[in-house]
Amino acid sequence: MKLTFINKMDSYRIYLYTRFWSQFFFTFIFTVNLLYHVKVVGLDPLQLVLVGSVLEAVVFLFEIPTGFVADLKSRRLSVIIGFFLIGAGFLIEGSFPYFVAVLVSQVLWGIGYTFTSGAHQAWIADEIGEERASEAFVNGAKAGTLGEVIAIPLSMLIGYFFMINLPIIIGGLSMMGLAVFLLLFMKEENFNPVQHENTSTWKTLKTNMKEMVHYTKASYLMRILFLIALFFGLYSEGFDRLWISHFLEETQLAYMTEGNWVILIGSIQFVVMLLSFVGLHFISRSSLHQKLNTIYASLLIGCVLIIASLAGFALSTGIIGLLIFYLIIQGTRSVMAPLEDTWLNKIIPDSSTRATFFSVKGQVDAIGQISGGPAIGLIAANFSIKIAMLTSALLLTPVIYLYRLVIKKSRG
Repeated sequence: MKLTFINKMDSYRIYLYTRFWSQFFFTFIFTVNLLYHVKVVGLDPLQLVLVGSVLEAVVFLFEIPTGFVADLKSRRLSVIIGFFLIGAGFLIEGSFPYFVAVLVSQVLWGIGYTFTSGAHQAWIADEIGEERASEAFVNGAKAGTLGEVIAIPLSMLIGYFFMINLPIIIGGLSMMGLAVFLLLFMKEENFNPVQHENTSTWKTLKTNMKEMVHYTKASYLMRILFLIALFFGLYSEGFDRLWISHFLEETQLAYMTEGNWVILIGSIQFVVMLLSFVGLHFISRSSLHQKLNTIYASLLIGCVLIIASLAGFALSTGIIGLLIFYLIIQGTRSVMAPLEDTWLNKIIPDSSTRATFFSVKGQVDAIGQISGGPAIGLIAANFSIKIAMLTSALLLTPVIYLYRLVIKKSRG
């Protein structure tokens, strides 16, 4: 019986299970996480910004080193270490309501994230092949969105009726449990680490880095992809930090009780996840994610939608308009993510450096967030959140030109 169960746990299924449960646990935690920081830990605005900055700085520093670990040693091991560190970080955060504990948790979470970033995509691409990996990215994103949809109401109920930090503690323990599950059932049969005889690991890292830099310089599409990741990082941090404040200002709902705010924000996120799931289900049933030309066109349309909706969100004064534009932005972002992964996966020249290329993309995005977040925050502080939101939309507009260049290049 046990042997039959193990045999059924093929890599494709493991990937979908992991995407579902990891997103379930993340969402279970994050539905109450910000409220926990403000109401229980008592972080002031400066400390909240510092928490985000520490996380992005850690991601920036560790993305490439952990990507090399995945490419040189084991993608499977990298993913397992990553989820264990993420779980440990959240367990510390939920158990000790102090600013220092929150900072420590961000460090562990950031390092853990970089171990999984790139390694997970590279692992599944190696195990099932590049063509089938495109399908896995879309269906994995759909499975993750389903996990988010289920997690939000459960987190709301536990946080509302018990303790705000209880979902964080449970989620942290569960994430560590996911690492144990992967240790038992995750296989790695098609990974071929880079072999450099009589060469130290450090020299191997430098050699791989030179090869990546050389290919990035030679690959027009790779340079464009990294530039797009930079601009998405520049705009996204400001929006993610300020959307609730803008929502409060324009709707005059600041005096709602803490419990009602948990219900409201949780409900909004729930609708976002439902829309995302429908969008990803449509993509997975179509052939849209199979060809680069259709991926480029879809990403361009998604980018235009986000820019227009950001401007609409900034200028809206009614709750209905704000909700509609917010739902469009978040739903579009969730649908674009697996298409971006598919694009990068298809243009990576050598499977032995796949995880590192994904990590570089994550690092470029982190650079954008580290640069864009404080700048947008200063604009909001000195002018208004509305102007800051419009600036975020403006920061993303060069991506339209970049996608048009990619489409033109693909047509010859």
